[in-house]
Amino acid sequence: MLHTDSTAPRYARVLSIAGSDSGGGAGIQADLKTFAALGCYGMTAITALTAQNTQGVTGIHAVPPAFLAAQIDAVIDDIGTDAVKIGMLHSSEIVHCVAAAIDRHGLPNVVFDPVMVATSGARLIDADALATLVAELFPRAALITPNLDEAALLVGAPIASEAGLEAAAQALIAQGARAVLLKGGHLPGDEVVDLLATADGGLHRYRAARLHSGNLHGTGCTLSSAIAARLALGDALPQAVEAARAFVRRAIAGGAQVRTGRGHGPLNHGVQPQPLRIVSEPSGPGR
Repeated sequence: MLHTDSTAPRYARVLSIAGSDSGGGAGIQADLKTFAALGCYGMTAITALTAQNTQGVTGIHAVPPAFLAAQIDAVIDDIGTDAVKIGMLHSSEIVHCVAAAIDRHGLPNVVFDPVMVATSGARLIDADALATLVAELFPRAALITPNLDEAALLVGAPIASEAGLEAAAQALIAQGARAVLLKGGHLPGDEVVDLLATADGGLHRYRAARLHSGNLHGTGCTLSSAIAARLALGDALPQAVEAARAFVRRAIAGGAQVRTGRGHGPLNHGVQPQPLRIVSEPSGPGR
């Protein structure tokens, strides 16, 4: 028998709209591991399939926009969601599709990780798609989480020091972002500084000693997913970022000595797993 009691307890829910990493370290695989580790029920809408391992990507098979929309509609119309993580979107058509779905369903707590630059430095998005991404997703996302290479591409200038983080964040807010988490891991030094800037003028700096590991594949995916999970669990944005950073650091430390594959290995997402969290009051689309 179908359970239709809208007052029944439910899990905290998070939807990942992203590509699949067949190697399991990044993309929707990392997202689902992160949601589960933080006690959230994870769902996916896949934008592309990749043939990928710890040494790199050997093939990409794009999902048609209509089928991506069908995945999102199927999940939201039945299960609903409390937060959304968005990963790499490879074309203007896919960006249009995701923006329309956000509006169609009123999707809450959207965290957008704008994956635009490969580890090798190669650009993964063309100029048309980049402009569409900024125009359509920046205003719709509660937070964008670019690394410094991605932020440099967006603002048109390199970010070479901690002093440049605030100016870059304000430039991204001027492009329409409601909040920006600039990840300073690519800067030199023994300390990592991330900056959260919001359109209302809020600034939060997060500092921590650098962790050394050769297993950092999927770090950005994991961080954005952890923020979305913490938002789904009810955290305010600054607290969600703080909790997500702590989770990522535990996952890095927990996987630093493990060998998986012959290249850049994954984090240990299961280092401190939490049980699925029951939410007593229903809320959000599709409740």
